[in-house]
Amino acid sequence: MAGTALALTVTMLLAPPAARLWPGVAHVAVQEGNGQRVNRDAKVMAEFEERVKAYSTLHRELESTIPSLPKEATPQQINEHQMALAALIAKTRAKAAAGDIFSKDVRALFRRYLARVFQGPQGRDLRASIMDENPGRLRLHINARYPESIPVASVPPQVLQALPKLPDDLEYRFIGDRLILHDVHAHTIVDLIDDAIPH
Repeated sequence: MAGTALALTVTMLLAPPAARLWPGVAHVAVQEGNGQRVNRDAKVMAEFEERVKAYSTLHRELESTIPSLPKEATPQQINEHQMALAALIAKTRAKAAAGDIFSKDVRALFRRYLARVFQGPQGRDLRASIMDENPGRLRLHINARYPESIPVASVPPQVLQALPKLPDDLEYRFIGDRLILHDVHAHTIVDLIDDAIPH
């Protein structure tokens, strides 16, 4: 059943609407004119999106078991909600490790698309804006809370356009040269890619 679902997802991704989900795949088709490469990239993309979907489903199921935040939540209430959800996720994903969502093939594909962005005409400025508050090489852990000492800075739109769209409960962030998959509601690190920004 899972194989059928993945095959269907790959088929959908190869159709023209896939370009709206991740422009990078269509970009490869134009740049390289190589259907085999497009198929391979689309398959990797489908794998990533399936893993993200599975995590997001788990996230929503766990979050539904704790009280919802009021509309005018205080910082303390937000923090308590984050901690409660983070504890549930960490317990459920006790064996989670780096690479569970950003697999080896996904990491390679992300690095390739990010390299195009950072090697482009705006690359130097984009790199500077991201590394402006670079905290250095911190030790990061999957399921751990996003470091309090680091501002959750926005990711430049040029970078976001090169990456697959995420559900509302997840977002991309950079900590130094590492790309982080950040759980917004739990304020935790779901997965990461080392050396995501080319040197």
